[in-house]
Amino acid sequence: MLHKMVEEKGVKLLKPLTTGYIRHVINGEKLQGSDDLQIHYGAYRLKQVRHSHTILFLKGKIIKWDHLKPFFPIAIVAEKFMQSPEYAEDITIIKVENLDEAYWKFINDYRDSIDIPIIAVTGTSGKTTTKEMIKHFLMANRNIAFTISTNNSRTVHLANLLSIDGTTEAAVFETAVGAPNDIVKAAAYLKPTIGIITNIGEHHLNHCKTLEAYIAAKGEMISSLQPNGILIINADDEKTTKLDFKQFSGKILTFGIHKTCDYRASNLEYSTNGMKFTLEHDQKKHQMYVPGLGEHQVYNALAAIVAVHQIGMGFLAIKERLMSFETFNRQMKVYNGPNGSTLIDDSWSITTTSLKAALKVLENVGKSKRKIAVIGTITDLGSWGYVIHELAGEIIASSDVDVLITIGMHAKIMGETAKILNHTLEVYSFMNHIQAFPFLKNIVDPTSIVLIKGDMYSEPIKKISMLLRKKNK
Repeated sequence: MLHKMVEEKGVKLLKPLTTGYIRHVINGEKLQGSDDLQIHYGAYRLKQVRHSHTILFLKGKIIKWDHLKPFFPIAIVAEKFMQSPEYAEDITIIKVENLDEAYWKFINDYRDSIDIPIIAVTGTSGKTTTKEMIKHFLMANRNIAFTISTNNSRTVHLANLLSIDGTTEAAVFETAVGAPNDIVKAAAYLKPTIGIITNIGEHHLNHCKTLEAYIAAKGEMISSLQPNGILIINADDEKTTKLDFKQFSGKILTFGIHKTCDYRASNLEYSTNGMKFTLEHDQKKHQMYVPGLGEHQVYNALAAIVAVHQIGMGFLAIKERLMSFETFNRQMKVYNGPNGSTLIDDSWSITTTSLKAALKVLENVGKSKRKIAVIGTITDLGSWGYVIHELAGEIIASSDVDVLITIGMHAKIMGETAKILNHTLEVYSFMNHIQAFPFLKNIVDPTSIVLIKGDMYSEPIKKISMLLRKKNK
Protein backbone atom coordinates (compact mmCIF):
# COMPACT_ATOMS: atom_id res chain seq x y z
CA MET A 1 0.00 0.00 0.00
CA LEU A 2 1.15 3.53 -0.77
CA HIS A 3 1.00 6.02 2.07
CA LYS A 4 2.76 9.17 3.18
CA MET A 5 4.13 8.89 6.71
CA VAL A 6 3.62 11.92 8.92
CA GLU A 7 4.73 12.61 12.46
CA GLU A 8 2.06 13.48 14.99
CA LYS A 9 2.97 13.65 18.69
CA GLY A 10 5.95 11.36 18.02
CA VAL A 11 3.88 8.59 16.43
CA LYS A 12 4.01 7.71 12.74
CA LEU A 13 0.53 7.62 11.28
CA LEU A 14 -0.89 6.61 7.91
CA LYS A 15 -1.94 9.40 5.63
CA PRO A 16 -2.93 8.22 2.16
CA LEU A 17 -1.36 10.26 -0.64
CA THR A 18 -3.67 12.30 -2.81
CA THR A 19 -3.25 13.24 -6.45
CA GLY A 20 -3.03 16.84 -5.33
CA TYR A 21 -0.09 16.13 -3.05
CA ILE A 22 1.70 14.09 -5.75
CA ARG A 23 1.01 16.77 -8.37
CA HIS A 24 2.67 19.32 -6.09
CA VAL A 25 5.73 17.07 -5.60
CA ILE A 26 6.24 16.44 -9.32
CA ASN A 27 5.29 19.96 -10.50
CA GLY A 28 2.45 18.61 -12.64
CA GLU A 29 -0.56 20.24 -14.29
CA LYS A 30 -3.97 18.66 -13.81
CA LEU A 31 -5.71 18.15 -17.14
CA GLN A 32 -8.77 16.40 -15.76
CA GLY A 33 -10.02 14.59 -12.69
CA SER A 34 -9.59 15.32 -9.00
CA ASP A 35 -6.85 16.47 -6.65
CA ASP A 36 -8.57 14.49 -3.90
CA LEU A 37 -8.18 10.99 -5.37
CA GLN A 38 -6.44 8.79 -2.81
CA ILE A 39 -3.51 6.81 -4.21
CA HIS A 40 -2.51 3.42 -2.80
CA TYR A 41 -0.42 1.85 -5.58
CA GLY A 42 2.15 2.86 -8.21
CA ALA A 43 3.13 1.63 -11.67
CA TYR A 44 5.29 2.61 -14.64
CA ARG A 45 3.93 0.05 -17.10
CA LEU A 46 0.36 -0.66 -18.13
CA LYS A 47 0.70 -4.35 -17.21
CA GLN A 48 1.70 -3.39 -13.66
CA VAL A 49 -1.72 -1.85 -13.02
CA ARG A 50 -3.62 -4.44 -10.97
CA HIS A 51 -5.59 -2.27 -8.54
CA SER A 52 -7.75 0.81 -8.44
CA HIS A 53 -6.30 3.95 -6.85
CA THR A 54 -3.03 3.47 -8.77
CA ILE A 55 -0.83 6.26 -10.11
CA LEU A 56 0.64 5.28 -13.48
CA PHE A 57 3.67 7.07 -14.90
CA LEU A 58 3.05 6.41 -18.58
CA LYS A 59 5.23 6.71 -21.64
CA GLY A 60 3.24 6.39 -24.85
CA LYS A 61 -0.49 6.25 -25.38
CA ILE A 62 -3.43 4.21 -24.16
CA ILE A 63 -5.25 2.68 -27.12
CA LYS A 64 -7.80 0.50 -25.35
CA TRP A 65 -9.13 2.34 -22.32
CA ASP A 66 -11.58 -0.49 -21.59
CA HIS A 67 -8.64 -2.65 -20.47
CA LEU A 68 -8.04 -0.21 -17.60
CA LYS A 69 -11.69 0.17 -16.65
CA PRO A 70 -11.66 -2.63 -14.00
CA PHE A 71 -9.00 -0.62 -12.13
CA PHE A 72 -10.80 2.76 -12.01
CA PRO A 73 -10.44 5.22 -10.39
CA ILE A 74 -6.88 5.77 -11.55
CA ALA A 75 -4.36 8.61 -12.01
CA ILE A 76 -2.05 8.92 -15.01
CA VAL A 77 1.08 11.05 -15.28
CA ALA A 78 2.23 11.76 -18.85
CA GLU A 79 4.29 14.24 -20.88
CA LYS A 80 1.80 14.69 -23.70
CA PHE A 81 -1.74 15.99 -23.67
CA MET A 82 -4.06 13.09 -22.95
CA GLN A 83 -7.80 13.00 -22.60
CA SER A 84 -9.85 9.93 -21.81
CA PRO A 85 -12.84 9.28 -24.06
CA GLU A 86 -15.69 8.99 -21.56
CA TYR A 87 -14.49 8.23 -18.05
CA ALA A 88 -13.40 11.70 -16.94
CA GLU A 89 -14.82 11.29 -13.44
CA ASP A 90 -12.76 8.09 -12.88
CA ILE A 91 -9.45 9.20 -14.40
CA THR A 92 -7.16 11.95 -13.17
CA ILE A 93 -4.58 13.02 -15.75
CA ILE A 94 -1.49 15.01 -14.76
CA LYS A 95 0.81 16.52 -17.38
CA VAL A 96 4.55 16.99 -16.68
CA GLU A 97 7.43 18.38 -18.73
CA ASN A 98 9.74 15.42 -18.12
CA LEU A 99 8.24 12.04 -17.12
CA ASP A 100 11.47 10.47 -15.85
CA GLU A 101 12.23 13.51 -13.72
CA ALA A 102 8.69 13.51 -12.31
CA TYR A 103 8.86 9.78 -11.56
CA TRP A 104 12.07 10.09 -9.55
CA LYS A 105 10.78 13.14 -7.69
CA PHE A 106 7.86 10.97 -6.62
CA ILE A 107 10.13 8.04 -5.66
CA ASN A 108 12.60 10.19 -3.73
CA ASP A 109 9.87 12.05 -1.88
CA TYR A 110 8.29 8.77 -0.82
CA ARG A 111 11.57 7.17 0.24
CA ASP A 112 12.66 10.30 2.11
CA SER A 113 9.52 10.08 4.23
CA ILE A 114 10.63 6.69 5.57
CA ASP A 115 12.89 6.42 8.62
CA ILE A 116 13.29 2.71 9.36
CA PRO A 117 16.09 0.13 8.91
CA ILE A 118 16.06 -1.11 5.31
CA ILE A 119 18.26 -4.17 4.75
CA ALA A 120 19.48 -5.20 1.28
CA VAL A 121 20.95 -8.67 0.77
CA THR A 122 23.07 -9.79 -2.18
CA GLY A 123 25.44 -12.70 -2.85
CA THR A 124 26.05 -15.55 -5.27
CA SER A 125 24.43 -18.02 -2.91
CA GLY A 126 22.59 -17.77 0.38
CA LYS A 127 20.85 -14.44 -0.19
CA THR A 128 17.32 -15.86 -0.16
CA THR A 129 17.96 -17.93 2.96
CA THR A 130 19.64 -14.98 4.70
CA LYS A 131 16.72 -12.72 3.76
CA GLU A 132 14.23 -15.31 5.02
CA MET A 133 16.11 -15.65 8.30
CA ILE A 134 16.10 -11.88 8.83
CA LYS A 135 12.40 -11.81 8.00
CA HIS A 136 11.79 -14.65 10.49
CA PHE A 137 13.76 -12.86 13.22
CA LEU A 138 12.03 -9.51 12.78
CA MET A 139 8.48 -10.80 12.36
CA ALA A 140 8.54 -11.94 15.97
CA ASN A 141 7.69 -8.44 17.18
CA ARG A 142 7.76 -6.04 14.21
CA ASN A 143 5.69 -5.24 11.18
CA ILE A 144 8.08 -5.63 8.23
CA ALA A 145 8.20 -5.39 4.45
CA PHE A 146 10.16 -8.01 2.53
CA THR A 147 10.93 -9.68 -0.78
CA ILE A 148 8.34 -12.37 -1.46
CA SER A 149 10.03 -15.74 -2.05
CA THR A 150 12.78 -15.22 -4.67
CA ASN A 151 11.01 -12.43 -6.57
CA ASN A 152 14.05 -10.17 -6.87
CA SER A 153 13.82 -9.04 -10.50
CA ARG A 154 14.37 -5.44 -11.67
CA THR A 155 10.62 -4.83 -12.05
CA VAL A 156 9.79 -5.29 -8.34
CA HIS A 157 11.76 -2.37 -6.90
CA LEU A 158 8.83 0.03 -7.08
CA ALA A 159 6.47 -2.49 -5.50
CA ASN A 160 9.01 -3.22 -2.76
CA LEU A 161 9.38 0.46 -1.91
CA LEU A 162 5.64 1.05 -1.89
CA SER A 163 5.09 -2.00 0.34
CA ILE A 164 6.58 0.15 3.10
CA ASP A 165 3.97 2.28 4.82
CA GLY A 166 3.49 4.04 8.13
CA THR A 167 3.02 0.77 10.02
CA THR A 168 6.28 -0.74 8.74
CA GLU A 169 9.07 -0.94 11.33
CA ALA A 170 11.81 -2.58 9.22
CA ALA A 171 12.30 -3.98 5.71
CA VAL A 172 14.51 -6.62 4.11
CA PHE A 173 14.91 -7.12 0.35
CA GLU A 174 17.02 -9.24 -1.96
CA THR A 175 19.08 -7.29 -4.48
CA ALA A 176 20.09 -9.78 -7.13
CA VAL A 177 22.72 -9.28 -9.83
CA GLY A 178 21.79 -10.37 -13.34
CA ALA A 179 23.81 -7.58 -14.98
CA PRO A 180 26.01 -4.61 -14.02
CA ASN A 181 24.19 -1.72 -12.24
CA ASP A 182 21.40 -3.96 -10.93
CA ILE A 183 22.20 -3.18 -7.30
CA VAL A 184 22.64 0.53 -8.10
CA LYS A 185 19.18 0.58 -9.70
CA ALA A 186 17.61 -1.21 -6.74
CA ALA A 187 19.31 1.18 -4.31
CA ALA A 188 17.92 4.19 -6.17
CA TYR A 189 14.52 3.06 -4.89
CA LEU A 190 15.37 1.48 -1.55
CA LYS A 191 18.35 3.55 -0.30
CA PRO A 192 19.29 0.73 2.09
CA THR A 193 20.71 1.49 5.53
CA ILE A 194 22.21 -2.00 5.97
CA GLY A 195 23.79 -4.04 3.19
CA ILE A 196 24.88 -7.69 3.24
CA ILE A 197 27.17 -9.50 0.80
CA THR A 198 26.90 -13.21 1.64
CA ASN A 199 29.66 -14.32 -0.77
CA ILE A 200 30.83 -13.86 -4.35
CA GLY A 201 31.30 -16.84 -6.68
CA GLU A 202 30.76 -17.28 -10.41
CA HIS A 203 27.27 -16.71 -11.82
CA HIS A 204 25.19 -14.61 -14.26
CA LEU A 205 28.18 -14.27 -16.57
CA ASN A 206 25.90 -14.17 -19.62
CA HIS A 207 25.27 -10.45 -18.93
CA CYS A 208 28.25 -9.50 -16.77
CA LYS A 209 30.53 -11.01 -19.47
CA THR A 210 33.59 -11.35 -17.21
CA LEU A 211 34.17 -12.59 -13.69
CA GLU A 212 35.71 -9.22 -12.81
CA ALA A 213 32.54 -7.43 -13.97
CA TYR A 214 30.39 -9.81 -11.92
CA ILE A 215 32.49 -9.19 -8.80
CA ALA A 216 32.26 -5.43 -9.40
CA ALA A 217 28.48 -5.73 -9.81
CA LYS A 218 28.20 -7.39 -6.39
CA GLY A 219 30.51 -4.70 -5.01
CA GLU A 220 27.94 -2.06 -6.00
CA MET A 221 26.44 -2.71 -2.57
CA ILE A 222 29.27 -0.62 -1.08
CA SER A 223 28.37 2.57 -2.96
CA SER A 224 24.64 1.90 -2.72
CA LEU A 225 24.38 2.19 1.05
CA GLN A 226 23.57 5.39 2.88
CA PRO A 227 26.73 7.31 3.98
CA ASN A 228 26.24 6.29 7.62
CA GLY A 229 25.05 2.79 6.76
CA ILE A 230 26.29 -0.62 7.87
CA LEU A 231 28.00 -3.03 5.46
CA ILE A 232 28.06 -6.70 6.53
CA ILE A 233 30.56 -8.96 4.74
CA ASN A 234 31.88 -12.51 4.88
CA ALA A 235 35.44 -12.37 6.24
CA ASP A 236 36.18 -15.87 4.89
CA ASP A 237 35.14 -15.09 1.31
CA GLU A 238 38.23 -14.23 -0.73
CA LYS A 239 36.51 -12.33 -3.55
CA THR A 240 34.47 -10.20 -1.14
CA THR A 241 37.46 -9.16 0.96
CA LYS A 242 39.26 -7.96 -2.20
CA LEU A 243 36.59 -5.33 -2.93
CA ASP A 244 37.53 -1.67 -2.59
CA PHE A 245 36.02 -0.33 0.65
CA LYS A 246 38.03 2.92 0.76
CA GLN A 247 35.16 5.18 -0.34
CA PHE A 248 32.69 3.73 2.17
CA SER A 249 32.18 6.08 5.11
CA GLY A 250 29.85 3.86 7.13
CA LYS A 251 30.54 0.94 9.47
CA ILE A 252 31.87 -2.40 8.18
CA LEU A 253 31.08 -5.54 10.19
CA THR A 254 32.47 -8.98 9.41
CA PHE A 255 31.24 -12.51 10.03
CA GLY A 256 32.92 -15.84 9.48
CA ILE A 257 34.20 -19.14 10.78
CA HIS A 258 37.86 -19.47 9.90
CA LYS A 259 39.21 -15.93 10.33
CA THR A 260 39.13 -13.29 13.05
CA CYS A 261 35.95 -11.24 12.63
CA ASP A 262 33.27 -9.31 14.52
CA TYR A 263 30.78 -12.20 14.67
CA ARG A 264 32.43 -15.63 14.53
CA ALA A 265 31.01 -19.15 14.62
CA SER A 266 33.09 -21.91 16.21
CA ASN A 267 32.59 -25.52 17.33
CA LEU A 268 30.36 -26.39 14.36
CA GLU A 269 28.54 -29.69 14.81
CA TYR A 270 26.12 -31.55 12.56
CA SER A 271 22.89 -32.30 14.42
CA THR A 272 19.48 -33.67 13.48
CA ASN A 273 18.40 -31.61 10.44
CA GLY A 274 20.55 -28.68 11.50
CA MET A 275 23.81 -27.26 12.82
CA LYS A 276 24.98 -26.45 16.34
CA PHE A 277 27.60 -23.74 16.76
CA THR A 278 29.04 -21.25 19.21
CA LEU A 279 28.57 -17.58 18.34
CA GLU A 280 31.47 -15.42 19.51
CA HIS A 281 30.99 -11.66 19.71
CA ASP A 282 32.51 -8.96 21.89
CA GLN A 283 34.42 -11.59 23.94
CA LYS A 284 31.21 -13.42 24.83
CA LYS A 285 29.91 -16.79 23.63
CA HIS A 286 26.37 -17.87 22.79
CA GLN A 287 25.25 -21.40 21.93
CA MET A 288 23.13 -21.53 18.75
CA TYR A 289 21.25 -24.03 16.61
CA VAL A 290 20.19 -23.34 13.02
CA PRO A 291 17.88 -25.67 11.06
CA GLY A 292 19.45 -26.76 7.77
CA LEU A 293 22.56 -28.84 7.23
CA GLY A 294 25.98 -27.53 6.27
CA GLU A 295 28.65 -25.00 7.05
CA HIS A 296 27.04 -22.67 4.49
CA GLN A 297 23.87 -22.57 6.60
CA VAL A 298 25.92 -21.29 9.53
CA TYR A 299 27.27 -18.52 7.29
CA ASN A 300 23.69 -17.60 6.33
CA ALA A 301 22.71 -17.50 9.99
CA LEU A 302 25.73 -15.35 10.89
CA ALA A 303 24.89 -12.74 8.24
CA ALA A 304 21.29 -12.56 9.45
CA ILE A 305 22.33 -12.42 13.11
CA VAL A 306 24.65 -9.46 12.51
CA ALA A 307 21.87 -7.51 10.80
CA VAL A 308 19.19 -8.03 13.44
CA HIS A 309 21.61 -7.58 16.32
CA GLN A 310 22.62 -4.21 14.88
CA ILE A 311 19.03 -3.03 14.94
CA GLY A 312 18.44 -4.04 18.53
CA MET A 313 17.65 -7.76 18.81
CA GLY A 314 19.33 -9.49 21.75
CA PHE A 315 21.17 -12.80 21.51
CA LEU A 316 18.70 -14.72 23.69
CA ALA A 317 15.83 -13.69 21.43
CA ILE A 318 17.98 -14.48 18.39
CA LYS A 319 18.75 -17.97 19.71
CA GLU A 320 15.10 -18.79 20.40
CA ARG A 321 13.87 -17.42 17.09
CA LEU A 322 16.60 -19.11 15.01
CA MET A 323 15.62 -22.55 16.30
CA SER A 324 12.16 -22.22 14.74
CA PHE A 325 13.36 -21.15 11.28
CA GLU A 326 12.04 -23.33 8.44
CA THR A 327 14.11 -23.95 5.32
CA PHE A 328 12.59 -23.99 1.84
CA ASN A 329 11.40 -27.18 0.21
CA ARG A 330 14.18 -28.74 -1.93
CA GLN A 331 16.81 -26.92 0.08
CA MET A 332 19.10 -29.48 1.76
CA LYS A 333 16.18 -31.70 2.80
CA VAL A 334 16.85 -35.29 3.94
CA TYR A 335 14.46 -38.08 2.90
CA ASN A 336 14.29 -41.85 2.73
CA GLY A 337 15.22 -42.76 -0.85
CA PRO A 338 14.64 -45.83 -3.03
CA ASN A 339 15.74 -49.27 -1.80
CA GLY A 340 16.48 -48.04 1.72
CA SER A 341 18.92 -45.35 0.58
CA THR A 342 19.22 -41.83 2.03
CA LEU A 343 18.39 -38.82 -0.15
CA ILE A 344 19.58 -35.23 0.27
CA ASP A 345 17.48 -32.98 -1.98
CA ASP A 346 19.26 -29.67 -2.66
CA SER A 347 17.64 -28.93 -6.01
CA TRP A 348 16.73 -25.35 -5.04
CA SER A 349 19.54 -23.76 -7.08
CA ILE A 350 23.07 -24.40 -8.30
CA THR A 351 26.23 -22.33 -8.60
CA THR A 352 29.81 -23.48 -8.14
CA THR A 353 29.65 -21.92 -4.65
CA SER A 354 26.53 -23.80 -3.60
CA LEU A 355 27.78 -27.00 -5.28
CA LYS A 356 30.91 -26.94 -3.14
CA ALA A 357 28.77 -26.40 -0.03
CA ALA A 358 26.41 -29.26 -0.92
CA LEU A 359 29.28 -31.68 -1.51
CA LYS A 360 30.64 -30.83 1.96
CA VAL A 361 27.28 -31.77 3.44
CA LEU A 362 27.27 -35.04 1.49
CA GLU A 363 30.74 -35.84 2.81
CA ASN A 364 29.81 -35.13 6.44
CA VAL A 365 26.39 -36.79 6.49
CA GLY A 366 27.46 -39.80 4.44
CA LYS A 367 30.78 -40.68 6.08
CA SER A 368 30.07 -44.41 6.25
CA LYS A 369 28.04 -44.64 3.04
CA ARG A 370 28.59 -44.86 -0.71
CA LYS A 371 28.20 -41.27 -1.86
CA ILE A 372 26.32 -40.60 -5.12
CA ALA A 373 25.95 -37.09 -6.56
CA VAL A 374 23.26 -36.34 -9.16
CA ILE A 375 24.13 -32.94 -10.67
CA GLY A 376 22.29 -30.80 -13.24
CA THR A 377 23.33 -27.96 -15.52
CA ILE A 378 24.40 -24.56 -14.14
CA THR A 379 22.39 -21.84 -15.92
CA ASP A 380 22.90 -18.13 -16.76
CA LEU A 381 26.52 -18.54 -17.83
CA GLY A 382 26.43 -17.47 -21.49
CA SER A 383 29.77 -17.99 -23.22
CA TRP A 384 31.28 -18.98 -19.87
CA GLY A 385 29.27 -22.21 -19.84
CA TYR A 386 32.14 -24.54 -20.72
CA VAL A 387 34.65 -22.91 -18.34
CA ILE A 388 32.31 -22.88 -15.32
CA HIS A 389 31.17 -26.47 -15.91
CA GLU A 390 34.83 -27.47 -16.07
CA LEU A 391 35.36 -25.70 -12.75
CA ALA A 392 32.39 -27.59 -11.31
CA GLY A 393 34.01 -30.83 -12.51
CA GLU A 394 37.21 -29.90 -10.68
CA ILE A 395 35.21 -29.28 -7.48
CA ILE A 396 33.53 -32.67 -7.77
CA ALA A 397 36.82 -34.44 -8.54
CA SER A 398 38.38 -33.12 -5.34
CA SER A 399 35.37 -34.12 -3.23
CA ASP A 400 34.63 -37.43 -1.52
CA VAL A 401 32.02 -38.54 -4.08
CA ASP A 402 32.08 -42.19 -5.22
CA VAL A 403 29.60 -41.95 -8.11
CA LEU A 404 28.73 -38.92 -10.26
CA ILE A 405 25.60 -38.83 -12.39
CA THR A 406 25.15 -35.75 -14.59
CA ILE A 407 21.86 -34.75 -16.23
CA GLY A 408 21.90 -32.44 -19.24
CA MET A 409 24.18 -31.64 -22.16
CA HIS A 410 26.31 -29.00 -20.40
CA ALA A 411 26.40 -30.96 -17.14
CA LYS A 412 28.21 -33.70 -19.06
CA ILE A 413 31.25 -31.36 -19.15
CA MET A 414 31.44 -31.71 -15.36
CA GLY A 415 31.56 -35.47 -15.66
CA GLU A 416 34.22 -35.48 -18.35
CA THR A 417 36.43 -33.09 -16.35
CA ALA A 418 35.93 -34.92 -13.06
CA LYS A 419 36.80 -38.29 -14.60
CA ILE A 420 40.07 -36.96 -16.03
CA LEU A 421 41.09 -35.59 -12.64
CA ASN A 422 39.81 -38.47 -10.49
CA HIS A 423 40.24 -41.91 -12.10
CA THR A 424 38.54 -43.76 -9.24
CA LEU A 425 35.32 -41.76 -9.63
CA GLU A 426 32.47 -43.57 -11.43
CA VAL A 427 30.87 -41.16 -13.91
CA TYR A 428 27.61 -41.60 -15.83
CA SER A 429 25.99 -38.93 -18.00
CA PHE A 430 22.36 -38.75 -19.13
CA MET A 431 20.36 -36.20 -21.10
CA ASN A 432 17.21 -36.41 -18.95
CA HIS A 433 15.54 -37.95 -15.91
CA ILE A 434 13.84 -40.66 -17.96
CA GLN A 435 17.24 -42.23 -18.61
CA ALA A 436 18.83 -41.40 -15.28
CA PHE A 437 16.19 -42.56 -12.79
CA PRO A 438 16.02 -46.29 -13.69
CA PHE A 439 19.81 -46.49 -13.65
CA LEU A 440 20.05 -44.72 -10.30
CA LYS A 441 17.32 -46.83 -8.72
CA ASN A 442 19.19 -49.98 -9.69
CA ILE A 443 22.48 -48.95 -8.05
CA VAL A 444 21.25 -47.65 -4.69
CA ASP A 445 20.75 -49.67 -1.50
CA PRO A 446 20.75 -49.04 2.27
CA THR A 447 24.50 -48.29 2.13
CA SER A 448 23.96 -45.44 -0.36
CA ILE A 449 23.42 -41.71 0.17
CA VAL A 450 22.32 -39.62 -2.81
CA LEU A 451 22.71 -35.88 -3.26
CA ILE A 452 20.61 -34.25 -5.97
CA LYS A 453 21.81 -30.77 -6.88
CA GLY A 454 20.38 -28.55 -9.59
CA ASP A 455 18.22 -25.59 -10.52
CA MET A 456 14.61 -25.22 -9.37
CA TYR A 457 13.60 -24.32 -12.94
CA SER A 458 15.16 -27.45 -14.47
CA GLU A 459 12.38 -29.90 -15.34
CA PRO A 460 14.68 -32.98 -15.43
CA ILE A 461 16.09 -32.15 -11.99
CA LYS A 462 12.65 -31.38 -10.58
CA LYS A 463 11.21 -34.65 -11.91
CA ILE A 464 14.04 -36.90 -10.76
CA SER A 465 13.79 -35.24 -7.35
CA MET A 466 10.09 -36.12 -7.17
CA LEU A 467 10.74 -39.69 -8.32
CA LEU A 468 13.49 -40.23 -5.78
CA ARG A 469 11.31 -38.91 -2.96
CA LYS A 470 8.71 -41.57 -3.72
CA LYS A 471 11.02 -43.87 -1.81
CA ASN A 472 10.56 -47.51 -2.76
CA LYS A 473 7.56 -47.12 -5.06
